[in-house]
Amino acid sequence: MTPVIEYLKLAPVLAVVAGAVVGVLAEALVPRAHRFLVQAAIAFLTIVTALAFTIGTWVGKDFQIGVEGSLAFDRTTYGTWALVLVFGLGAVGLAAERAAGLGSSSFAASGVATPGSVFERAALAARSEHSEVFPLMMFSVSGMLIFPAANDLITAFVGLEVLSLPLYLLCGLARRRRLLSQEAALKYFLLGALSSAIFLFGVATVYSTTGSLDYRGIDSEIAAASGSDVMLMMGLGLLAVGLLFKVGAVPFHSWVPDVYTGAPTPISAFMAVATKIAAIFALIRILFVPLGGLLWSWQIPLAVVAVASMVIGALFGLTQTSAKRLLGYSSIAHAGFALVAVVPAITALAPAYRVGGLDSLGVSWFYLAAYGLATTGAFAVVMLVRTSTGEETDFSAWSGFGRRNPVAGAAMTVFLLSLAGIPLTGGFMGKLFAFTLAWRSGFLWLVLVGLLISLATAAFYARWLWTVFWGMPADDAEAPQPVRGSVGLWVIIGLCLAGTIALGVVPGVFTQIAQAASGFLR
Repeated sequence: MTPVIEYLKLAPVLAVVAGAVVGVLAEALVPRAHRFLVQAAIAFLTIVTALAFTIGTWVGKDFQIGVEGSLAFDRTTYGTWALVLVFGLGAVGLAAERAAGLGSSSFAASGVATPGSVFERAALAARSEHSEVFPLMMFSVSGMLIFPAANDLITAFVGLEVLSLPLYLLCGLARRRRLLSQEAALKYFLLGALSSAIFLFGVATVYSTTGSLDYRGIDSEIAAASGSDVMLMMGLGLLAVGLLFKVGAVPFHSWVPDVYTGAPTPISAFMAVATKIAAIFALIRILFVPLGGLLWSWQIPLAVVAVASMVIGALFGLTQTSAKRLLGYSSIAHAGFALVAVVPAITALAPAYRVGGLDSLGVSWFYLAAYGLATTGAFAVVMLVRTSTGEETDFSAWSGFGRRNPVAGAAMTVFLLSLAGIPLTGGFMGKLFAFTLAWRSGFLWLVLVGLLISLATAAFYARWLWTVFWGMPADDAEAPQPVRGSVGLWVIIGLCLAGTIALGVVPGVFTQIAQAASGFLR
């Protein structure tokens, strides 16, 4: 039979893949001197086009299972795609940034050049930084679109690998601290490959038990109580390992602080936000749709993972003296906070369990939007702190940064307050929705732990803010150079700032969008 492909509904994915292929061709055809800007423009236009296709189909409400049953084009898919593409666009903007006055991007001019060598200086003078980062990012974005929209386990695995493989390369292309960057890439590759193999073993185990790879087929077999409960539990556990690794949740978190520290800052922001969004919604779809019949088996273990992630992220964050490493532990803690909204599994229960009309899907969308805005903005401000040798993340370089650059300092204050969950910010409303949903669903103990951990995370964000405004640099510390940043970088900071405040002050507008992003096809 001739397969039926819904090309119009698949247009966002096809547009991103096409943009990535055009970027590969540009690497061969565009002169080196102009390649970086051309690649950035291609990536920007690609994501804008994909976002336009996504919004058009989402507003049209033409939902169905398509591509021969491989992808689910439903409300949750389009809501997730919109978040991934918006924050992917922000990551492209950060990757395109070239430090004013320093003439270099965050990426190495040549991956084989010795840092500080004559060869590297000549490459930097020729503005020949790695421009293939943009098509690699586009390929990764295409995987992030497929992964949460998959309607069977094989398609989910393909999406997982497509989003992961480019990131392994991108993590090793930092211009500064090259060995640390390459170590981060190797660690991420080895652990990521292991987690993917475990996920694939989970796929095989579930298939051997249920005889199906399709999500709804698996759900039907579980409802019919066919197969071994032990094998199902084993398959569930193996699938969870692969998914929680990408989420960056404890105990599969060890790679997060090291990789975020060693990777180029735009890639750290890309992984911290876009990858986490795709992974969490892929986790939600797999737990709610094919494994929804095992709710009582995975609900409490997932709550334990959420608590462990919040605790480890907060405790280790208190000891950090590096901005990027602290944001890594912040990401781990926020993975736990985001899972608080997933644990109740509120999708079709009575409306009384909902919060502001939002179920688990809507609250997760709202929370991740708030987290993504604050985290992307924070990484953008990190790119402004530079010494003569390049970007500086150690807190010693941040001492008094807010006094020297009050605008950037004020923006960083809002981002950190949002991450801490302070009122009038998006982070506060996200936590309020998540905790209220868990409380109404009977998880009072989870809410109490979350509130206590929120106080601990607020402590290390407050310490960072103290350093920014009132810290005094050591006598032998080099003061950061005054880096203005490009217009594009300030646009990203401004949009993240406006979004963070808007989510906290007028959340009703965004809860309506979150409601539109809630709903699986049955």
